[in-house]
Parts: sequence; C-alpha cells; structure tokens
Amino acid sequence: MQLRVGGSAGRAWLESLPGIVGELVLRWDLTLGPAFEGGCVGFVASAERADGGRVVLKVNRLDDKETLCEADALVHWHGDGAVRLLDADPDRGALLLERLEPGTFLGDHPDRDEAISIACGLLRRLWRGVPKGNRFPSVRGLVLDLARELPDRFTFAGRPFEARLLRRASDLCEELAGSVEPPVIANRDFHLWNILAAQREPWLVIDPKPLVGERAFDTGQFLRSLIPEARDRPMVGRLVDRLAAELELDSERIRAWALVRSVDDALWGQEVGFSDVGSDLEIARLLA
Repeated sequence: MQLRVGGSAGRAWLESLPGIVGELVLRWDLTLGPAFEGGCVGFVASAERADGGRVVLKVNRLDDKETLCEADALVHWHGDGAVRLLDADPDRGALLLERLEPGTFLGDHPDRDEAISIACGLLRRLWRGVPKGNRFPSVRGLVLDLARELPDRFTFAGRPFEARLLRRASDLCEELAGSVEPPVIANRDFHLWNILAAQREPWLVIDPKPLVGERAFDTGQFLRSLIPEARDRPMVGRLVDRLAAELELDSERIRAWALVRSVDDALWGQEVGFSDVGSDLEIARLLA
C-alpha cells in the first residue's frame, strides 16, 4: 500500500520503519508481539510492557491530511468513547495505545441495526468542541481543495465516468464549504470496522483521522460503509434517514457528504489502481 500510494516517500518510510520500531521498543521497554493485518498507512502490533501491561504500538507515516493529528484527537477525547493514548512520539508518528480486548469489530456484530445505534451513540459522544490553539486541518479547507482539484483529476484520469457526477460533486463541495454549524472534532474514517469491543467500555473507536468541521462530515464515510453490495435507491434512502434521525442531522447534508466522498474515492481508486472504483461510482449514482 505504501509503495503504491506513497511512491518514493512511502518506500523511504518503509525502509526506515525497522529502525524506528527498534528505537521505540527500547524507549518504552516493550516486548513486541505480532503485527495486526489490514492497515493501510501505518504499522500496528501488539506489545507488552515490562510491568506486563498489554498495549499496542502504532507507527504512522506522517501525513498532514490524515495521520499527523491522531494523537491530538485521542488526547482531546481522553479515552471517553475512544481508545486511550498512553504515550506518543509525535516526531516519529508513534503512538502507544491501550489494547482493546477482545478486540472484535463492531462491523461483525450479528445485529446490524444494533451496531448502527452503538456507532451513532459513540459518534455523538465524540462530537466535542474544538480546543484552543489546535492544529487540526479543517473540513472547509479539505472541501475547498476538492472543489478546485476534482475537475483536473477527472480530466487527468481520462474522464472515467459520466461528467454529471463530477459536476454534482464539485457543486456540492462549494455548498458544503459554507457550513455555519459550530465545529467539532470530526473524523474522516469513522465506520463500524474502526470500533472494537473492549473491557473498559463495551465498544471504543480507534484509528481516527481528525479534522475540525461540521458533524455531518463524519457520516460521509460512515454511510458508505453501511451500504451492502445488494443495494438500490430506496434502501440507501432509508439508511440516510436512519442516520439523520439518530444523529439529529439534515438528511441532505448526509447525502451530500457521502456523494462527494464517493466521487473523490472513485478518482483516487483510478489514480492508484484500486479495484473498488465501481462500487464507489454505483453509490454515487444512487445518492445523486
């Protein structure tokens, strides 16, 4: 993943990773366990401290759009609804986290309706005011960048889907940038597979990608992750209405964020050669 997306910077980071991990193991007096599978932008492994405490070591490749401020968000939430940060080395993108056990995914919960309600409850708890002097990037800045960049990316990719979707996403970016709602700490990667079963609380959020902005921003990725492969417009509409009711949000903002995220991801998939471009486009069409 790092080689495909990060290019030469990703390769350099991968080459430096063993040395970084070795330094952190010594610094925090850890016995390193097996690495967890499935990560895209970092190294994550189980570990044990000298006193027997079971922890997780996470090392991110620093990216000001996604990973730079993860520790800041976890400090702000202070373990209330999210995994607890035990220590950090910001210069190395390193986090020492509590280990969540049994660590099963909320996405594997046998009752999908209950899982959605659990996730919505956590999301409401994590929507807190913004601390003074924070360094979080802004949702407004992100969406204005998208409004400017999407048309060029579409052309560069060879106009790989119908232009009306691109125009709709670009128009929505301009609208979404005008939000006047009081900002919160938002999370661009909130979904059921970033919520794990734990002992301190029944469920806790992991792996935030924090920004400052309106609450509905979080539902863009959340909604997309809830839409199954067998889908149609009425079913998507019911999910939108469900999230709007449980989170007390405007359904059109939810729909707009999910469409923008779908078009953005479809272009990103074209750029890096990912295979889920068709799914992103189908979701965008249903939302449009």
